[in-house]
Amino acid sequence: MSDSSRSPLPPVRLHPEAELARDALSTPLLARAARLARWAGPDTRVDAGGGLVDEQLPAAAEVLGLSGDDAAAYAGEAWRVAVDTGLVEIVDEEAGTVAAGADLAVLTGGSPQDVLGVWLGAVETVLADASVPDLDDLVDAMDAGGEVDLSSLDWDPEAEAEFLDGVLGNLYLLTVSEDGPGDAPVPLPALAASMIVPSDMGEPTNDVLEQVSDAMMRLDDQFRLLEPVGLVEYQPVDEALMADAEEQSTAVDDTDVTRYGMVRLTPLGRYGLRARLLEAGFEAPAVGDLADKGADALLDGTAGYPQSAAQAETEQWLAARPEPLAAARELLAAARGLDAGAPLRRLRCQQALSLVGAEAEPALREVLDDPELGGLARVWLSEAGFADVPAPSQDLVFWLTVDTVAAQLAAEGNSDELRELVQGLAAQHSGFFAAAWRVDHPATADVLEAMGRLHPDKKVAKEARKAAFKARSQQGG
Repeated sequence: MSDSSRSPLPPVRLHPEAELARDALSTPLLARAARLARWAGPDTRVDAGGGLVDEQLPAAAEVLGLSGDDAAAYAGEAWRVAVDTGLVEIVDEEAGTVAAGADLAVLTGGSPQDVLGVWLGAVETVLADASVPDLDDLVDAMDAGGEVDLSSLDWDPEAEAEFLDGVLGNLYLLTVSEDGPGDAPVPLPALAASMIVPSDMGEPTNDVLEQVSDAMMRLDDQFRLLEPVGLVEYQPVDEALMADAEEQSTAVDDTDVTRYGMVRLTPLGRYGLRARLLEAGFEAPAVGDLADKGADALLDGTAGYPQSAAQAETEQWLAARPEPLAAARELLAAARGLDAGAPLRRLRCQQALSLVGAEAEPALREVLDDPELGGLARVWLSEAGFADVPAPSQDLVFWLTVDTVAAQLAAEGNSDELRELVQGLAAQHSGFFAAAWRVDHPATADVLEAMGRLHPDKKVAKEARKAAFKARSQQGG
């Protein structure tokens, strides 16, 4: 995949590898490739490119139970996958003889990871095929001598592969994003538009709509190829629309968008695209990655996760620890610190402790006098309904307030929830800003500046900005 960004992607939830391996073995294309690999013998002949010679394609199609006009093409594709993935080995290139490859045994006796490795090889073959021009276009581009004139095709293989990678990357991002469709299918027009229409464009021009329409037709062909390898589930563009495409308006009828194609990543597809993203150097976490790491890695790692993904990751981390009280102590120790990431670590720690439950109580009582954790401990114990929770000092209340707002800023930015929190803080305490600028917390000035930016009342916002200036001066002094 093209490496256009290094920012971490949202974590993906993957099915267990054993389940994914079973899915991979049952995909039509890999199943056909394996069947041909077992069928191949001393009499099987291949051409110089490793493909089955034309005379053997009917027999291969028959072995696969294929019939009709496309039977030979499907058999040829399955054979190509068998060769590319090592299920078949070419013994003598000159004679064109073959034998079963070493990886054929992997499909029956290998680990789930080994099976998925073979499947990923099949995916690469199909993706390469999907970037090749349509057969009709190749025929049209043939010269009198039967050679294909590639220059007449207006085909850039690298650009074509990058476009498909970009589309699949966008589909992955939509699938794993908290506010995305999840397991629901994505309309093909939306996916094509995500590659063509600039994000700052208002109403798309006719030229841009035409580009989107052309991209949809290309993607329709490509997703039809990608479905048999198990990467996607695809509902193709309605044939009736394609038949009179020249008479159709380029605008999409939103009332029946399903006619324009619907695509979704399968669980296997999520696994495959994540593997390709990792291979390309992207940071593409999966829920469960941190289960065997320390609490510091958990709190830092989930800092940028959406709430539900952070909870799922924390649940797996806790499930791997048989002693809840020891886990609570480890979490609290990792939550300490005055660095820029510390407030959000403490917020994630508090959320994690709520999943531990009542067994965490002794760990929380142990840190009541800790300047960084005492406020968090009091909040947790009170919310959990425990008695004998000592009242916090005024200084601790203000410190915890700054820490909480700093954590929310880091987690959500200028969200509506944070705006409401800021308004509530200013309303509850008439002298809030007069006291808040003195709070000995590294984020005090940043928090007060944010409150000045977020508060809708101009007078209150001005007070916050003045307090931020004082805090900045104090820090500088």
